[in-house]
Amino acid sequence: SFTFIMQLVIRRYRPADKDTVLTLFSTGTLEHIRPCFYNAMTSPLYLTITPTLCVVGYLLGSVFGAVLFPAAWVGLIYYCCHEVYASYIRLRLRTDMQDIPGNFLSRPDDCFWVAEAEVGARAQVVGMVAVVAKHSGTEKYGEMFRMIISPQYRWMGLGFRLTQTAVGFCKERGFSKVVLEISSTQLAAVALYSKVEFNRVQSNVKSQAVFLGLFTILDV
Repeated sequence: SFTFIMQLVIRRYRPADKDTVLTLFSTGTLEHIRPCFYNAMTSPLYLTITPTLCVVGYLLGSVFGAVLFPAAWVGLIYYCCHEVYASYIRLRLRTDMQDIPGNFLSRPDDCFWVAEAEVGARAQVVGMVAVVAKHSGTEKYGEMFRMIISPQYRWMGLGFRLTQTAVGFCKERGFSKVVLEISSTQLAAVALYSKVEFNRVQSNVKSQAVFLGLFTILDV
């Protein structure tokens, strides 16, 4: 594994990477559906609703109703979770991800990297991350996002290396901090960014269970 990691290269995005990057983005984003669904179904509210529907179905009909009502409810929740991420993918593929060079590489304070590994006899993109410069008054900081790694290349330190690349870029550009946003279902990401010394902050959008990670790079 150590030898394999040493063969990984992190570089700037090239137009030839587009198809692979868009596929990786789509499949990586869809992975959040299951933990989102699990979080919803195991919340106190939903744990109360599901057996209640079972009882209501039984009282209104039969044993079949007792099964049908909660099954329909569970199916609806899964569909809603799926649509949240599927609609997000459709939006991004029509906007910023449609023109990565124009949206991420046309300004000196923005960048988009890919991680490339030798797979068989050819190089293949197996990870990515982006940084976009933001301004708040006189403060300039970086927002890091699009961190996605192909499943078979996880737990090899690639996420840490991509994060270091993005943070190093922000230091070079003189940013005051790096900001990222992740959902509470992304447990591996939360652990990674805590390791890199991001400070987790509760978002005011509580319904989405979103956290903001802030990492101050330079004293200002």
